[in-house]
Amino acid sequence: MRTLVLGAGVVGVAAAYYLARAGHQVTVVERRAGPGLETSFANGGQIAANHSEPWANPGTPAKVLKWLGRADAPILFRLRADPRLWAWVFRFLGNCTARRARINTERLTRVSLYSRAALGELRAETGIQYDQRTQGILHIYRDPREYEHALAQAEMVRPLGCVRQALDAAGCVGVEPALAGARDTLAGGLYCPDDESGDAYTFTARLAEICAGQGVEFRYGTTVERLRADGDRVTGADTDGGTLTADATVLALGSYSPFLTRPLGITLPVYPAKGYSVTIPVERPEGAPEVGLLDDERKLVYSRLGQRLRVAGTAEFAGYDTAVTESRVRSILNSALELFPDCGDAAKAEFWAGLRPMTPDNVPVIGRTRYANLILNTGHGTLGWTMACGSGRIVADLVSGRTPEIDLEGLGVERFG
Repeated sequence: MRTLVLGAGVVGVAAAYYLARAGHQVTVVERRAGPGLETSFANGGQIAANHSEPWANPGTPAKVLKWLGRADAPILFRLRADPRLWAWVFRFLGNCTARRARINTERLTRVSLYSRAALGELRAETGIQYDQRTQGILHIYRDPREYEHALAQAEMVRPLGCVRQALDAAGCVGVEPALAGARDTLAGGLYCPDDESGDAYTFTARLAEICAGQGVEFRYGTTVERLRADGDRVTGADTDGGTLTADATVLALGSYSPFLTRPLGITLPVYPAKGYSVTIPVERPEGAPEVGLLDDERKLVYSRLGQRLRVAGTAEFAGYDTAVTESRVRSILNSALELFPDCGDAAKAEFWAGLRPMTPDNVPVIGRTRYANLILNTGHGTLGWTMACGSGRIVADLVSGRTPEIDLEGLGVERFG
Protein backbone atom coordinates (compact mmCIF):
# COMPACT_ATOMS: atom_id res chain seq x y z
CA MET A 1 0.00 0.00 0.00
CA ARG A 2 1.34 3.45 -0.92
CA THR A 3 1.67 5.33 2.35
CA LEU A 4 2.64 8.94 3.04
CA VAL A 5 4.25 9.75 6.38
CA LEU A 6 4.18 13.49 7.03
CA GLY A 7 7.05 14.43 9.34
CA ALA A 8 10.55 12.99 9.82
CA GLY A 9 11.02 13.43 13.54
CA VAL A 10 11.59 10.38 15.71
CA VAL A 11 7.84 9.63 15.69
CA GLY A 12 7.50 9.83 11.91
CA VAL A 13 10.68 7.92 11.10
CA ALA A 14 9.78 5.14 13.55
CA ALA A 15 6.38 4.86 11.83
CA ALA A 16 8.11 4.67 8.44
CA TYR A 17 10.34 1.85 9.68
CA TYR A 18 7.46 -0.31 10.86
CA LEU A 19 5.38 0.46 7.77
CA ALA A 20 8.25 -0.56 5.48
CA ARG A 21 8.82 -3.70 7.53
CA ALA A 22 5.14 -4.54 7.04
CA GLY A 23 5.65 -4.38 3.28
CA HIS A 24 4.21 -0.97 2.44
CA GLN A 25 5.61 1.50 -0.10
CA VAL A 26 6.49 4.49 2.08
CA THR A 27 7.27 8.12 1.28
CA VAL A 28 8.27 10.47 4.12
CA VAL A 29 7.81 14.21 3.61
CA GLU A 30 9.84 16.65 5.74
CA ARG A 31 10.26 20.40 5.38
CA ARG A 32 13.71 20.43 6.98
CA ALA A 33 16.89 19.32 5.21
CA GLY A 34 17.10 16.02 7.07
CA PRO A 35 15.49 13.82 9.74
CA GLY A 36 15.15 14.73 13.40
CA LEU A 37 16.06 18.40 13.07
CA GLU A 38 13.19 19.87 15.12
CA THR A 39 11.76 18.53 18.40
CA SER A 40 13.88 15.36 18.20
CA PHE A 41 17.16 17.23 17.75
CA ALA A 42 18.31 17.97 21.31
CA ASN A 43 15.60 16.72 23.65
CA GLY A 44 16.10 15.25 27.12
CA GLY A 45 17.12 11.87 25.78
CA GLN A 46 15.16 9.69 28.20
CA ILE A 47 12.99 6.62 27.59
CA ALA A 48 11.05 7.27 30.80
CA ALA A 49 8.32 4.64 30.54
CA ASN A 50 8.05 4.30 34.31
CA HIS A 51 7.53 8.04 34.78
CA SER A 52 4.79 8.50 32.20
CA GLU A 53 2.57 10.78 34.25
CA PRO A 54 0.61 13.76 32.94
CA TRP A 55 1.47 17.34 33.76
CA ALA A 56 -2.30 17.73 34.15
CA ASN A 57 -2.76 16.66 37.75
CA PRO A 58 -4.34 18.18 40.89
CA GLY A 59 -1.11 19.79 42.07
CA THR A 60 -0.18 21.61 38.86
CA PRO A 61 -2.50 24.69 38.95
CA ALA A 62 -1.20 25.78 42.37
CA LYS A 63 2.40 25.31 41.27
CA VAL A 64 1.87 27.36 38.11
CA LEU A 65 0.37 30.18 40.18
CA LYS A 66 3.37 30.02 42.54
CA TRP A 67 5.74 30.28 39.58
CA LEU A 68 4.03 33.33 38.05
CA GLY A 69 6.50 36.15 37.46
CA ARG A 70 9.56 33.89 37.59
CA ALA A 71 11.67 34.03 34.44
CA ASP A 72 13.02 30.55 35.27
CA ALA A 73 9.61 29.03 36.08
CA PRO A 74 9.42 25.33 35.12
CA ILE A 75 6.11 26.10 33.39
CA LEU A 76 5.76 29.60 31.95
CA PHE A 77 2.77 31.09 30.16
CA ARG A 78 3.51 34.15 28.06
CA LEU A 79 0.19 35.98 27.92
CA ARG A 80 -0.97 36.42 24.36
CA ALA A 81 -4.23 36.92 22.46
CA ASP A 82 -4.33 33.39 21.12
CA PRO A 83 -7.74 31.67 21.23
CA ARG A 84 -6.14 28.26 20.59
CA LEU A 85 -3.94 28.64 23.67
CA TRP A 86 -6.80 29.63 25.96
CA ALA A 87 -9.01 26.82 24.64
CA TRP A 88 -6.11 24.45 25.35
CA VAL A 89 -5.63 25.84 28.87
CA PHE A 90 -9.34 25.44 29.65
CA ARG A 91 -9.21 21.78 28.60
CA PHE A 92 -5.93 21.28 30.46
CA LEU A 93 -7.47 22.53 33.72
CA GLY A 94 -10.37 20.15 33.18
CA ASN A 95 -7.85 17.31 33.30
CA CYS A 96 -6.26 18.49 36.55
CA THR A 97 -8.42 16.27 38.74
CA ALA A 98 -7.43 13.11 40.57
CA ARG A 99 -9.81 11.01 38.47
CA ARG A 100 -8.61 12.36 35.13
CA ALA A 101 -4.97 12.08 36.20
CA ARG A 102 -5.45 8.37 37.01
CA ILE A 103 -7.09 7.73 33.64
CA ASN A 104 -4.42 9.62 31.71
CA THR A 105 -1.57 7.98 33.66
CA GLU A 106 -2.90 4.56 32.66
CA ARG A 107 -3.11 5.59 29.01
CA LEU A 108 0.39 7.04 28.97
CA THR A 109 1.87 4.06 30.77
CA ARG A 110 0.14 1.61 28.44
CA VAL A 111 1.79 3.16 25.37
CA SER A 112 5.14 3.88 27.05
CA LEU A 113 5.80 0.37 28.36
CA TYR A 114 4.77 -1.12 25.01
CA SER A 115 7.04 1.33 23.21
CA ARG A 116 10.07 0.68 25.41
CA ALA A 117 9.77 -3.04 24.67
CA ALA A 118 9.45 -2.27 20.94
CA LEU A 119 12.61 -0.15 21.06
CA GLY A 120 14.53 -3.03 22.62
CA GLU A 121 13.35 -5.37 19.87
CA LEU A 122 14.23 -2.84 17.16
CA ARG A 123 17.71 -2.43 18.63
CA ALA A 124 18.21 -6.19 18.60
CA GLU A 125 16.91 -6.46 15.01
CA THR A 126 19.01 -3.67 13.53
CA GLY A 127 22.03 -3.24 15.82
CA ILE A 128 21.38 0.51 15.81
CA GLN A 129 23.63 2.58 18.09
CA TYR A 130 22.69 6.00 19.48
CA ASP A 131 24.71 6.55 22.70
CA GLN A 132 22.13 4.44 24.50
CA ARG A 133 22.37 3.59 28.17
CA THR A 134 20.26 0.93 29.83
CA GLN A 135 21.24 1.55 33.49
CA GLY A 136 17.81 2.97 34.31
CA ILE A 137 16.57 6.38 35.43
CA LEU A 138 16.69 7.79 38.97
CA HIS A 139 14.05 10.34 40.02
CA ILE A 140 15.44 12.47 42.88
CA TYR A 141 13.48 14.55 45.40
CA ARG A 142 14.58 17.31 47.76
CA ASP A 143 11.22 18.11 49.38
CA PRO A 144 10.16 15.37 51.88
CA ARG A 145 6.48 16.06 51.20
CA GLU A 146 6.97 15.66 47.46
CA TYR A 147 8.87 12.45 48.09
CA GLU A 148 6.08 11.04 50.27
CA HIS A 149 3.59 11.88 47.54
CA ALA A 150 5.85 10.18 44.99
CA LEU A 151 5.97 7.01 47.11
CA ALA A 152 2.18 6.91 47.18
CA GLN A 153 2.09 7.46 43.42
CA ALA A 154 4.57 4.61 42.92
CA GLU A 155 2.17 2.25 44.70
CA MET A 156 -0.72 3.46 42.56
CA VAL A 157 1.05 2.71 39.26
CA ARG A 158 2.59 -0.59 40.34
CA PRO A 159 -0.42 -2.57 39.05
CA LEU A 160 0.13 -0.95 35.64
CA GLY A 161 3.53 -2.64 35.40
CA CYS A 162 5.73 0.24 36.61
CA VAL A 163 8.80 -0.68 38.63
CA ARG A 164 9.97 2.09 40.96
CA GLN A 165 12.40 1.24 43.74
CA ALA A 166 12.31 3.58 46.76
CA LEU A 167 15.75 4.78 47.92
CA ASP A 168 17.00 7.00 50.72
CA ALA A 169 19.70 9.59 50.07
CA ALA A 170 22.48 7.05 50.53
CA GLY A 171 20.75 4.70 48.13
CA CYS A 172 20.55 7.45 45.51
CA VAL A 173 24.29 8.00 45.76
CA GLY A 174 24.80 4.24 45.55
CA VAL A 175 22.99 4.21 42.20
CA GLU A 176 24.66 7.40 40.97
CA PRO A 177 27.95 8.24 42.76
CA ALA A 178 28.15 11.66 41.05
CA LEU A 179 25.35 12.76 43.42
CA ALA A 180 27.66 12.45 46.44
CA GLY A 181 28.07 16.21 46.79
CA ALA A 182 24.29 16.69 46.91
CA ARG A 183 23.56 13.83 49.31
CA ASP A 184 22.58 16.06 52.24
CA THR A 185 19.98 17.88 50.10
CA LEU A 186 18.14 14.73 49.01
CA ALA A 187 14.97 13.48 50.67
CA GLY A 188 15.07 10.29 48.62
CA GLY A 189 14.58 8.89 45.17
CA LEU A 190 12.75 6.40 42.99
CA TYR A 191 14.90 4.22 40.77
CA CYS A 192 13.49 2.68 37.58
CA PRO A 193 16.10 0.11 36.52
CA ASP A 194 14.32 -0.82 33.28
CA ASP A 195 14.18 2.68 31.81
CA GLU A 196 16.76 3.94 29.35
CA SER A 197 18.33 6.98 27.73
CA GLY A 198 19.92 7.80 24.41
CA ASP A 199 20.37 10.43 21.73
CA ALA A 200 17.02 10.78 19.93
CA TYR A 201 18.56 12.70 17.03
CA THR A 202 21.24 10.08 16.37
CA PHE A 203 18.60 7.35 16.60
CA THR A 204 16.33 9.17 14.16
CA ALA A 205 19.10 9.84 11.63
CA ARG A 206 20.40 6.27 11.70
CA LEU A 207 16.93 4.74 11.58
CA ALA A 208 16.20 6.93 8.54
CA GLU A 209 19.29 5.42 6.87
CA ILE A 210 17.98 1.94 7.67
CA CYS A 211 14.58 2.90 6.26
CA ALA A 212 16.17 4.21 3.06
CA GLY A 213 17.93 0.87 2.72
CA GLN A 214 14.52 -0.80 2.93
CA GLY A 215 13.19 1.31 0.07
CA VAL A 216 11.61 4.21 1.98
CA GLU A 217 11.72 7.45 -0.02
CA PHE A 218 12.51 10.63 1.91
CA ARG A 219 11.55 13.98 0.44
CA TYR A 220 13.44 16.56 2.49
CA GLY A 221 13.07 20.29 2.01
CA THR A 222 9.42 19.76 1.12
CA THR A 223 6.60 21.56 2.94
CA VAL A 224 3.13 20.03 3.18
CA GLU A 225 0.56 22.72 2.40
CA ARG A 226 -2.75 20.84 2.66
CA LEU A 227 -4.31 17.39 2.70
CA ARG A 228 -6.48 16.40 -0.26
CA ALA A 229 -9.78 14.66 0.53
CA ASP A 230 -12.41 12.97 -1.61
CA GLY A 231 -15.51 11.87 0.29
CA ASP A 232 -14.44 9.90 3.35
CA ARG A 233 -10.86 9.35 2.20
CA VAL A 234 -7.68 11.40 2.05
CA THR A 235 -6.12 10.97 -1.37
CA GLY A 236 -2.78 12.57 -0.60
CA ALA A 237 -1.17 15.92 0.08
CA ASP A 238 -0.32 19.11 -1.75
CA THR A 239 3.25 20.23 -1.13
CA ASP A 240 5.39 23.09 -2.36
CA GLY A 241 6.95 20.52 -4.68
CA GLY A 242 3.73 19.19 -6.13
CA THR A 243 0.91 16.81 -5.21
CA LEU A 244 1.64 13.40 -3.69
CA THR A 245 -1.01 10.69 -3.81
CA ALA A 246 -1.31 7.75 -1.45
CA ASP A 247 -3.60 4.95 -0.27
CA ALA A 248 -2.96 5.91 3.38
CA THR A 249 -1.57 9.01 5.08
CA VAL A 250 0.06 9.19 8.51
CA LEU A 251 0.14 12.64 10.11
CA ALA A 252 3.20 12.99 12.37
CA LEU A 253 3.92 16.72 12.18
CA GLY A 254 3.94 17.34 15.92
CA SER A 255 2.88 20.86 16.88
CA TYR A 256 2.02 21.69 13.26
CA SER A 257 -0.49 18.85 12.82
CA PRO A 258 -3.63 20.93 13.64
CA PHE A 259 -3.06 23.21 10.65
CA LEU A 260 -3.62 20.27 8.30
CA THR A 261 -6.59 18.69 10.08
CA ARG A 262 -8.59 21.89 10.61
CA PRO A 263 -9.61 22.33 6.92
CA LEU A 264 -10.89 18.74 7.03
CA GLY A 265 -13.17 19.54 9.97
CA ILE A 266 -11.01 17.73 12.53
CA THR A 267 -10.19 19.83 15.59
CA LEU A 268 -6.91 18.59 17.00
CA PRO A 269 -6.12 20.26 20.36
CA VAL A 270 -2.35 20.08 20.07
CA TYR A 271 -0.43 23.17 21.17
CA PRO A 272 3.34 23.78 21.30
CA ALA A 273 5.21 23.98 24.59
CA LYS A 274 8.74 25.24 24.07
CA GLY A 275 11.33 23.17 25.89
CA TYR A 276 14.99 24.01 26.40
CA SER A 277 18.15 21.96 26.65
CA VAL A 278 21.80 22.51 27.47
CA THR A 279 24.49 20.11 26.26
CA ILE A 280 27.77 20.17 28.18
CA PRO A 281 30.98 18.45 27.00
CA VAL A 282 32.09 16.01 29.72
CA GLU A 283 35.77 16.44 30.57
CA ARG A 284 35.90 14.61 33.93
CA PRO A 285 33.76 11.46 33.55
CA GLU A 286 33.50 10.92 37.31
CA GLY A 287 31.95 14.37 37.73
CA ALA A 288 28.96 13.68 35.47
CA PRO A 289 26.16 11.17 36.04
CA GLU A 290 26.13 7.82 34.26
CA VAL A 291 22.50 7.03 35.13
CA GLY A 292 19.63 9.07 33.73
CA LEU A 293 18.28 11.50 36.32
CA LEU A 294 15.05 13.39 36.78
CA ASP A 295 15.20 16.29 39.25
CA ASP A 296 11.67 16.76 40.56
CA GLU A 297 12.15 20.19 42.15
CA ARG A 298 13.72 21.80 39.08
CA LYS A 299 11.71 19.72 36.55
CA LEU A 300 14.95 18.88 34.73
CA VAL A 301 16.25 15.66 33.21
CA TYR A 302 19.91 14.66 32.90
CA SER A 303 21.11 12.18 30.28
CA ARG A 304 24.67 11.07 29.61
CA LEU A 305 25.12 10.82 25.85
CA GLY A 306 28.62 9.52 25.25
CA GLN A 307 30.98 12.31 26.26
CA ARG A 308 28.15 14.86 26.57
CA LEU A 309 25.72 15.65 29.36
CA ARG A 310 22.28 16.70 28.14
CA VAL A 311 20.19 18.71 30.62
CA ALA A 312 16.67 19.55 29.50
CA GLY A 313 13.36 20.73 30.83
CA THR A 314 10.92 23.55 31.48
CA ALA A 315 7.93 24.42 29.32
CA GLU A 316 7.14 27.81 27.85
CA PHE A 317 3.81 28.48 26.19
CA ALA A 318 4.74 31.18 23.67
CA GLY A 319 3.14 30.05 20.45
CA TYR A 320 5.44 28.82 17.69
CA ASP A 321 8.45 30.88 18.75
CA THR A 322 11.61 28.72 18.86
CA ALA A 323 14.05 31.46 19.91
CA VAL A 324 16.37 30.56 22.77
CA THR A 325 15.75 32.80 25.79
CA GLU A 326 19.11 33.38 27.43
CA SER A 327 17.79 33.61 31.00
CA ARG A 328 16.06 30.23 30.76
CA VAL A 329 19.00 28.26 29.39
CA ARG A 330 21.35 29.96 31.85
CA SER A 331 19.06 28.86 34.67
CA ILE A 332 19.24 25.26 33.42
CA LEU A 333 23.02 25.47 33.14
CA ASN A 334 23.33 26.89 36.66
CA SER A 335 21.15 24.11 38.07
CA ALA A 336 23.37 21.52 36.38
CA LEU A 337 26.56 23.08 37.75
CA GLU A 338 25.04 23.30 41.22
CA LEU A 339 24.30 19.57 41.19
CA PHE A 340 27.41 18.51 39.24
CA PRO A 341 30.04 21.27 39.56
CA ASP A 342 32.73 19.17 37.88
CA CYS A 343 30.57 17.79 35.06
CA GLY A 344 32.36 19.60 32.24
CA ASP A 345 33.29 22.84 30.54
CA ALA A 346 30.33 25.22 30.93
CA ALA A 347 31.93 27.69 28.51
CA LYS A 348 31.45 25.15 25.72
CA ALA A 349 27.81 24.41 26.54
CA GLU A 350 25.38 24.39 23.61
CA PHE A 351 21.87 25.81 24.00
CA TRP A 352 18.73 24.71 22.17
CA ALA A 353 14.96 25.15 22.18
CA GLY A 354 12.26 23.09 20.48
CA LEU A 355 8.48 22.76 20.40
CA ARG A 356 6.81 19.83 22.15
CA PRO A 357 3.34 19.00 20.77
CA MET A 358 1.12 18.95 23.87
CA THR A 359 -2.47 17.76 24.20
CA PRO A 360 -4.60 19.04 27.13
CA ASP A 361 -4.59 15.62 28.80
CA ASN A 362 -0.92 15.00 27.86
CA VAL A 363 -1.88 11.75 26.11
CA PRO A 364 -0.86 11.42 22.43
CA VAL A 365 -3.37 11.20 19.60
CA ILE A 366 -2.88 7.86 17.87
CA GLY A 367 -5.48 6.26 15.63
CA ARG A 368 -7.92 6.58 12.79
CA THR A 369 -10.07 9.58 11.95
CA ARG A 370 -13.44 9.90 10.22
CA TYR A 371 -11.39 9.75 7.02
CA ALA A 372 -10.84 6.02 6.76
CA ASN A 373 -7.22 6.18 5.58
CA LEU A 374 -5.94 9.15 7.60
CA ILE A 375 -4.00 8.00 10.67
CA LEU A 376 -2.98 10.45 13.40
CA ASN A 377 0.33 9.97 15.22
CA THR A 378 0.96 13.21 17.06
CA GLY A 379 0.67 15.10 20.36
CA HIS A 380 3.27 13.06 22.26
CA GLY A 381 4.40 16.07 24.32
CA THR A 382 7.52 15.38 26.37
CA LEU A 383 7.32 11.63 25.66
CA GLY A 384 7.83 11.50 21.90
CA TRP A 385 11.15 9.66 22.24
CA THR A 386 9.66 7.32 24.84
CA MET A 387 6.60 6.48 22.73
CA ALA A 388 7.98 6.63 19.18
CA CYS A 389 8.53 2.94 18.50
CA GLY A 390 5.28 1.79 20.06
CA SER A 391 3.34 4.45 18.19
CA GLY A 392 5.02 3.39 14.95
CA ARG A 393 4.04 -0.25 15.45
CA ILE A 394 0.44 0.78 16.15
CA VAL A 395 0.34 2.87 12.97
CA ALA A 396 1.73 0.01 10.88
CA ASP A 397 -0.89 -2.34 12.28
CA LEU A 398 -3.71 0.10 11.48
CA VAL A 399 -2.53 0.72 7.93
CA SER A 400 -2.12 -3.04 7.43
CA GLY A 401 -5.64 -3.78 8.68
CA ARG A 402 -4.35 -5.65 11.73
CA THR A 403 -5.57 -5.28 15.30
CA PRO A 404 -2.85 -3.42 17.30
CA GLU A 405 -1.15 -5.35 20.09
CA ILE A 406 -2.37 -2.93 22.76
CA ASP A 407 -5.78 -1.42 23.46
CA LEU A 408 -6.23 1.95 21.75
CA GLU A 409 -9.05 3.05 24.05
CA GLY A 410 -8.62 6.70 24.99
CA LEU A 411 -5.89 7.43 22.45
CA GLY A 412 -7.96 8.68 19.50
CA VAL A 413 -9.01 12.21 18.60
CA GLU A 414 -12.65 11.32 19.28
CA ARG A 415 -12.01 11.63 23.03
CA PHE A 416 -11.99 15.41 22.62
CA GLY A 417 -15.54 15.46 21.26
